[in-house]
Amino acid sequence: QVNLVESGGRVVQAGDSLTLTCDANGDTLRRYSIGWFRQAPGKDREFVAAISWITTVYEDSVKGRFTLSRDNDKNAVHLRMNNVIPEDTAIYYCAAKQDSYDLRSGYGYWGQGTLVTVSS
Repeated sequence: QVNLVESGGRVVQAGDSLTLTCDANGDTLRRYSIGWFRQAPGKDREFVAAISWITTVYEDSVKGRFTLSRDNDKNAVHLRMNNVIPEDTAIYYCAAKQDSYDLRSGYGYWGQGTLVTVSS
């Protein structure tokens, strides 16, 4: 079983950059597909990006601005967020699963979330 902890959320201004990190303990993240999701105030949780062993996928609104990468030495996954906009304001969650099918759903392990607030 893997335990996930997100960090890096903070208040930033539109156009700024920040990096969210998903740290794991209990198992190695290399065995898992990792997804990032977000939930804005008053909205449903939505898919942001995911990485498996063979591919990385992004939701259209973050494509070209966000980059997902693995840090195997630190057993972590980073979500680099560039040129953020107010619509990126949300609680960001990382999630893990042990298959690479349909990276937008089916995750069984979740972190507690980290808050990103983008001011205009």
